[in-house]
Amino acid sequence: MNDPLVIGGKEFSSRLMVGTGRHRSNEEMVSSIEASGAQIITVAIRRLDLDNLDEKNILDYFDWDKYQILPNTAGCKTAEEAIFTAHLAREVTGSDWIKLEVIPYAEHLLPDSIGTYEAARQLVDEGYTVLPYIHADAVLAMKLEELGCATVMPLGSTIGSGQGVQTLDEIKMIIKQSNVPVVVDAGLGVPSEASLVLEAGADAVLVNTAIAQAADPALMGEAFKLGVEAGRKANVAGRIAKRESAVPSSPATGVASAAGN
Repeated sequence: MNDPLVIGGKEFSSRLMVGTGRHRSNEEMVSSIEASGAQIITVAIRRLDLDNLDEKNILDYFDWDKYQILPNTAGCKTAEEAIFTAHLAREVTGSDWIKLEVIPYAEHLLPDSIGTYEAARQLVDEGYTVLPYIHADAVLAMKLEELGCATVMPLGSTIGSGQGVQTLDEIKMIIKQSNVPVVVDAGLGVPSEASLVLEAGADAVLVNTAIAQAADPALMGEAFKLGVEAGRKANVAGRIAKRESAVPSSPATGVASAAGN
């Protein structure tokens, strides 16, 4: 099935994006990402040791001719910090893609809608391909699309919680109105949850902790790959209508009767 994900004018065959945080080792990180089939990898720029770029860091573990790097602004509490980090990311990676995160409070890691909008407006004006992490807020999603953001990335539940999709109704509202890809980000714990949102019409998911902290990250990466593929194919295929009553799957007429009846 030729069904590419298109973001910022680039095509991707995988609808699974992955993160590089919380892995127990760099070897597990690489093997799980390879198993996932992901083509877009997000990296927290503020967590790189930029004072010692001669030493090996996460960026050195991947062939960036094979992957799209998606620097993120994790750790930024204000729009100003996020804008500064985006500038730094472009300098370090050469990419104008940025996953925009403005998260003022570490207790719940929820995004600041106002700060996100302010930062997105400036970064879009500066030519960045902006992928903003947001609440599952249909009004904010529309305003960010109108600004020129390349995607919207509503949360399924809080970051790293593994609580799954707590915002499905709101995500469906965003999907219905959006003309840019909807990428569900945060809170997914198992592949069936990724499948659920792809079935509902989301264009992609971003997964980090559920893979990185699994007992077998490579196997979980592969499982998420399959879950995403199944969900997307189910959405394209079209589900049957829900009915109030049962409908027999075998024909009710032309059935052979017992001899003599």
